[in-house]
Amino acid sequence: MPDDPNAPPYAASAASASAPPPIPPRTRPPVRDRTGLAILLMCATSFIFALQDGFSRVLGEGYPPALVVMIRYWVFAVFVIALVSRQPGGLKRAIRTRRPVTQILRGVILALEVMIMVEAFVRLGLVETHAVFTAYPLLVAALSGPVLGEKVGWRRWTAIGIGFAGILVILNPGGGVLQIEALLPFVAALMFALYGLLTRHVSRDDPSMVSFFWTAIAGAVAMTAVGIWDWQWLAPIDWLWMVGLCLCGMSSHYLLIRAYELAEASALQPFAYTQLVWVSILGVVVFSEVLRPNVVVGAVIVVLAGLFTLWRARVKSA
Repeated sequence: MPDDPNAPPYAASAASASAPPPIPPRTRPPVRDRTGLAILLMCATSFIFALQDGFSRVLGEGYPPALVVMIRYWVFAVFVIALVSRQPGGLKRAIRTRRPVTQILRGVILALEVMIMVEAFVRLGLVETHAVFTAYPLLVAALSGPVLGEKVGWRRWTAIGIGFAGILVILNPGGGVLQIEALLPFVAALMFALYGLLTRHVSRDDPSMVSFFWTAIAGAVAMTAVGIWDWQWLAPIDWLWMVGLCLCGMSSHYLLIRAYELAEASALQPFAYTQLVWVSILGVVVFSEVLRPNVVVGAVIVVLAGLFTLWRARVKSA
């Protein structure tokens, strides 16, 4: 994947509504010794993303996922509006896009992907959902040809093949996760990959601030159309979970923005995989999930394959 600051990180937290943050233009190259701080911020962001997924699972077990995601997107939209209002040009500039249909489409795709991930958390658990979802960077590499017309060499195709072999290890044909529910995180990964490619496509004409704005607004409208039919008041204790979810969402996006201000996206993307570690710890300790050996081995294979595709894309871009 090209070293594009508009490219979303791995952390596709179902609660985070991950989107390219509005990165202010740098007046000078990033200072080298600040990369360490940026990496720490990315790791902290990944930890908060994992917490968000835990909140999402708790709420998704008691309420329709569409309702949970709708409320989350309402807060997310308010946060984005407040954020872009402080950028040069404000809301007036953020609304102007040269690709309105594509911007709306990518926002809707991400919102639906978030909803599917919440459903997967409830049905499969955090560990197995994220283990399958780690195929996302491989899907980006595989789809970059037909969607963006980019050339994918034999090395990356080999890594993609190895990565999908890792997915088979996770699914464990004949047992384990191999059931219809296992399709949920894979479909979510496919949708997030498409969202990422569309983000890179619109970045040719629109700045990241515009994409950030349309991601929130289009997603909030789409989730309102879907989730309003499941409306119900949350129990008082569940509103506390929702507040925690929303606070994590705002803080994670702020840290993500700060990280991208301090270092290039390609230097930070590998550390976004630490979310898988935090999610595994949370799933085992808090939700009593079982960490199957085949899931660990398969996830390692997929992550290594994904890191290789990122490295090859960076080499090719350089």
